[in-house]
Amino acid sequence: MDATFLAKIKSDYPEFKFREGKRFSFCPPRTIVIGPEEEKDEMLLLHELGHALSNHKTFQTSVERLKMEREAWEKAREISQKYNIEFDDSLVETELDTYRDWLDKKTRCPKCRLTCYQTPDGTYHCPRCENFS
Repeated sequence: MDATFLAKIKSDYPEFKFREGKRFSFCPPRTIVIGPEEEKDEMLLLHELGHALSNHKTFQTSVERLKMEREAWEKAREISQKYNIEFDDSLVETELDTYRDWLDKKTRCPKCRLTCYQTPDGTYHCPRCENFS
């Protein structure tokens, strides 16, 4: 990651702590973890900053998690303009696909493979079989 870019982000957002880690992530309420250098690391950093600026903390349902991911990418789009970072829609869709795939696997009933629904308490229910979590 370009050191000048990172210094500017840190300067512009002093309310957040930036530290190195194994992968890019946001640790509420104020820590943004910078993962190892990757081809699109500026975009990944902006995404995690998007979580922080959106005040994301926890989610109850899987759909809420997917919504938070989308919101963080939309915030990253806004921020990217400020720093002249080319926003890569293809990367965003690839990253969101990992959550969509996760959601598809998580919502399959382990017994009959039917797609289940999730209630607000986070529990999955199969219309054919008994409840599972």
